[in-house]
Amino acid sequence: MKKWSLLALLLAMLLVLAACGSDESEEGSTGGEGGTEGETYTVGIDTTYPPFEFEVDGEYTGIDIDLIKAIAENQEFEIEFSPMDFGGIIPALQAGQLDVAIAGMSITDERKEVVDFSDPYFDAGLSLVVAESNTDITALEDLEGKTVAVKSGTTGAQFARDNEGEFGYTIAQFEDSPSMFQEVSNGNADVLLEDYPVIAYAIAESGLDLKTVGERLTGDQYGIAVLKGENAELLEKINAGLQELRDSGEYDEILAKYIAAE
Repeated sequence: MKKWSLLALLLAMLLVLAACGSDESEEGSTGGEGGTEGETYTVGIDTTYPPFEFEVDGEYTGIDIDLIKAIAENQEFEIEFSPMDFGGIIPALQAGQLDVAIAGMSITDERKEVVDFSDPYFDAGLSLVVAESNTDITALEDLEGKTVAVKSGTTGAQFARDNEGEFGYTIAQFEDSPSMFQEVSNGNADVLLEDYPVIAYAIAESGLDLKTVGERLTGDQYGIAVLKGENAELLEKINAGLQELRDSGEYDEILAKYIAAE
């Protein structure tokens, strides 16, 4: 009788210990799941491109920064920014160093060969930009024998290459916008090609000795990029978030924070 009582006691103790172990295991797994709100994606940006991307007191800001943050919050995923020269962004996507790129990137057929774009989020367009005192250049036809400054990897650089033979100018290439602006201000280059909203903001905010001339040369649209064929689900989330921001009015609020309506 005593043996059966002892055996029953041991069985009861084992059951209690097993139940405690199960509770602890469940609590641990719940805590682990709670710590992960969603996927984290690395976002490539170019912080020399105000009003879309720039840095103030160590913080990234601008239209693109606010927009991708708002999309991430709306679609419940996390992001980490990776700043780099614009020309290195698509290669970084191809190398798997980035998941997303938002950098005032124009949607072009050439880029579509290697990346998938979101729905367009901004209508831009290239402008000719000269020194404030320049009265000789007002159109492409005035560029023969001149030096045209462009930023590497941009649609401005591509436009310059595509039209170099027709209009007879020389191209000077730079890795960032401030260097390009300075080259024209100093008179070392005659004209530069830049997206209209970017140069309009730079002139207004920084007091550059520059001005835009003539009509816009292109009708570019900006898109958010992911590597072609690799991130369809993420692209769907980006498009869904972008549409919700438009519908709610938050998209317009972000734009109005940085640029006045034309």
